[in-house]
Amino acid sequence: MPLPRALEPFRLGRYRVLAFAMFSSVFGAGIWAVALVHQVLQLEGTAVDLSAVTAVGALGMLVFVLVGGIAADRFPLARVLRLVETANLLTAGTVAVLALADGLRMGHLAAAAFVFGAGLGFFYPAYSASLPRILPARQLLAANGVEGTARPLLQQAAGPAVAGLLIGLVAPGGALALIALCHAAALVLLLRLHVPGHDAGADTAPDAEPVAGPAGDPTAVPGPAAGAVVPAAVPGARELSPPREAVGALRSVRQDLMEGVSYTVRTPWLLWTLLWAVLAVFLLLGPLEVLVPFLVRDRLGGDASTFGYLLACYGGASAVASLAVASLPLPRRYLSWMIVLWGFGTLPFGLVATTDSFWVMALCLAFVGAGDGAGMVLWGTLLQRRVPRHMLGRVSSLDFFVSIALMPVSMAVAGPVAQVVPLPVIFWTVALLTPALGLVALWAGRMREDELAHPLAG
Repeated sequence: MPLPRALEPFRLGRYRVLAFAMFSSVFGAGIWAVALVHQVLQLEGTAVDLSAVTAVGALGMLVFVLVGGIAADRFPLARVLRLVETANLLTAGTVAVLALADGLRMGHLAAAAFVFGAGLGFFYPAYSASLPRILPARQLLAANGVEGTARPLLQQAAGPAVAGLLIGLVAPGGALALIALCHAAALVLLLRLHVPGHDAGADTAPDAEPVAGPAGDPTAVPGPAAGAVVPAAVPGARELSPPREAVGALRSVRQDLMEGVSYTVRTPWLLWTLLWAVLAVFLLLGPLEVLVPFLVRDRLGGDASTFGYLLACYGGASAVASLAVASLPLPRRYLSWMIVLWGFGTLPFGLVATTDSFWVMALCLAFVGAGDGAGMVLWGTLLQRRVPRHMLGRVSSLDFFVSIALMPVSMAVAGPVAQVVPLPVIFWTVALLTPALGLVALWAGRMREDELAHPLAG
């Protein structure tokens, strides 16, 4: 019986193992988000304590995400994923035991948050780099749609809901024990995973474009896979050693990182998308997370639960849009569509600051969330299909790093700016400036010419 296009990757056993391991790990992360809050409150902590613990988790992710990309390019991907889940299991298990024994302290929570954050910095690049090694190119869009659907549903909906239920029934320690079980399940699955790599042709992305040479002219030679292209060497760069040679290699982390940065800078569509993404995240996240709650209070007369419903609309629409994109062929103008979905999806954001209707506000945020989710599926697929495999871990981690680097800054400045600039002006600036900057990136990166020069079959 034929499967829907979005579910075709599940025909392959290796993908099923990887996907269900990701589901279990993401579900555990959703439980942790709520269990952490309740544990801090149970320890009579304040908002400052909770902020400090979550900041430590973010620090762990920021510190290790670039190193995680290097690890994904250097070592067997299944091994990296197993080590992450082993660390998560040991951390969650230790915290659960301490909580059930009434020995948990704020420092333990901060240490656990740091480990979970660092683990995410390793998991994401390794997971992203694994997909093109176990799936045909035409199924990558569907696989990214599955992830884009599962993350908001499991991490932002199901995980927190189950955590709240468990906390009400058996106290926070029970929720922490379930987190440990989630990571144990992920580890058991990953023990069965084999990701091909570090062999002949392993450095060839399914649709990798040539890498620009010193004069800016692309050069390439036929690759070992039918129709594939092996990128020419980046000037000054060296390929990563296979794992058996990497143990004794003296290459520095800085050298590996700079190779990834060099490739990104030499690839216009990649560079300009990342530059635009940094600015778009900076513009949107602060108003969304910091200022919308005050609009809910002042314009709707709502409370934290009302804000939660609005975020659910955002996340739910993102999940639905991800699944919809995964069910369709990759568009011919894939870069243009990505910019349109991401950039012009923010246009209704300005109405959020001017309406007194919950449903109008919910519809606007759902529109923004749908554009974000659909654009992310296209973006992840393009990285996996056009970035050379031996660079994919580092480029994915660089993407992750720049996407989150300005999040804290955006949230920090949103409040002070709102003290001197009217909220409608802020929200309409975000709504209009984001697509305008997207058009600049589309032009500066010569993306319309690039997508025609590098067609990707659906």
